[in-house]
This record gives sequence, structure tokens and C-alpha cells, in this order.
Amino acid sequence: MITWMIPALKAVLPHIGTIISATAPAFTKKESDASRQTHLFEQQIRELQSAASQNAAHVKELAEQLANTALALEQAESLAKTHYQRSWQVSLGALVISAISLCMVIFYGLML
Repeated sequence: MITWMIPALKAVLPHIGTIISATAPAFTKKESDASRQTHLFEQQIRELQSAASQNAAHVKELAEQLANTALALEQAESLAKTHYQRSWQVSLGALVISAISLCMVIFYGLML
């Protein structure tokens, strides 16, 4: 089925809340006083810079998790390939044994 998706979901799900909270920052509300306009702009700029740095940190963390997930998928692929080769060898062996058995039955059937 989709067993490869389980490690990816386990890696991403714990961080969904922080991603949502980082993408929806609460900005300072505008004040009606015109003399505090520059202070308001400076405060909003600081908030935007803080949100941008937090987003960068979250993106870096997600990139690391994506790399780990890709590594896990490669390992799962290697394991699946090994299992496939093993099952192919077993089925080929079973086919050879059944062909030998069939030949023996035919040979002994003709001798009787």
C-alpha cells in the first residue's frame, strides 16, 4: 500500500502547529496618533524580521527532515528490492522442483 508515506507523516506532523503559527504572525495594530507613526513602522519592521528569521529556521528544519525522509525511503527501496529478488528466487526454485516432480510422475507412469 502506501507504507512509504508513514515515515514522512511521522516526520512532518509534529511541526504542523509551528508552521501555521509562523506563517500567520500577529502584527501590531495601527494607532490613531500620527506622531507615533515612525515608532509603529519600526515595530512592524522588527516583527517582520522576526517572522522571517523564524520562517528561515523552520524551513531549514523541514529541509533536514526531508533529507532524513528521503534517506529512509531509499533504505526502504533497497529492502523491498532485496525481498523482491528473494521471492523471485524462491518462486523459480519452486518452479524447477515442480517441473522435476512432473517429469518423475510422467516417467514412472509410463513405466507401469
